[in-house]
Amino acid sequence: MTERLKVVVIGAGRRVHNVYGPILQTMCHHVEWIGVFSRQAERAQEVGKRFDVPAYTDINAMIEKERPDIAIVSVSYAANGPIGEQLATYGIHLLLETPIAPELNYADRIIDAAKQSGAIIEVAEQYYRRPLECLKQELLAAGVFGRILTAANDFMGHDYHGVSLIRSYIGFDQRVIAVHAMQRAHDVFGAAQNVSVPSGSETWLHSVLEFEGGQQGIFDFTSITYNSPIRWQRSTRFFGTHGMAVGDELAYTDQRGERVRPIRYVRRFHNVGGAEVVTHIVADTETPVVWTNPLSEYYFDDEMLAVALCYHSLHTAIVEGHEPSYGALQARRDQAVVLAMRDSAQRGGERTVIESDLWIGQV
Repeated sequence: MTERLKVVVIGAGRRVHNVYGPILQTMCHHVEWIGVFSRQAERAQEVGKRFDVPAYTDINAMIEKERPDIAIVSVSYAANGPIGEQLATYGIHLLLETPIAPELNYADRIIDAAKQSGAIIEVAEQYYRRPLECLKQELLAAGVFGRILTAANDFMGHDYHGVSLIRSYIGFDQRVIAVHAMQRAHDVFGAAQNVSVPSGSETWLHSVLEFEGGQQGIFDFTSITYNSPIRWQRSTRFFGTHGMAVGDELAYTDQRGERVRPIRYVRRFHNVGGAEVVTHIVADTETPVVWTNPLSEYYFDDEMLAVALCYHSLHTAIVEGHEPSYGALQARRDQAVVLAMRDSAQRGGERTVIESDLWIGQV
């Protein structure tokens, strides 16, 4: 039987209305949503009324009265670090938004506070948890592509989102030790979302990531990725000793290395309340590889499922007593790469070394 955990939400913005609220409301077998906090009473009450949960403007009063197991923190970019540290000292398990904190010193303080209080922290990095990305992870774990040598991201997510995808292919156990980055601005045609605007500008960041195991990552992002019809393709790539992937096209060699086999995959569904919900994705490799949706009892589309899987990772870690699948340290590593890319670009592409994080959380 699924263990229900008590959850509060810190924040009352659009992401709570559009993402976390519907997810928590849907996951009735996993979640008892017991409170929402915002410094602005009107916003807290709006969420509380819509989702029928108590609204608070005093975070300490909410924690003391409701005694939650988990707090989902969905606040402004700048507030993520201070709020995360405050809650971690209480020993409440946390689902933090990305990035874990804009500055690494706050990320370190959150990690250390959680280490002392016993709080488990997961970070809502959803890009690598999309269903087809989950199948890729199963294929990588099965060794279908061999050792991954190079991974690239072409506009599929800015900053930490794009970095996390690259690292998910190389392996989250492999640290990025240095970065070379170059940033350039260009005049382009049709850069604005409004196609009637005849011209605009684009800022392009190109980075090469050095991994400790000798692998490399290639990160490209342009400022008009989300706005312009002239930058219409967003995808990732990885290249291994036995195969490769370009976007959702996957291929590998047979056991003798004589023939390249495209990997075809099929989604299996069942019906939940009149809606089709994915239960499995099956790849037709020599030994079939399967990703199983652990939340197939609920209806979510792929994007909502990816975020719900962030919560599920934390929930499972608490109930079963293990680390979450991504966690605070991996989120810190992604943000460290982002800051290193910015530093290298500002210095004209000079190599920026990323300090080892092995000391983090040693209290």
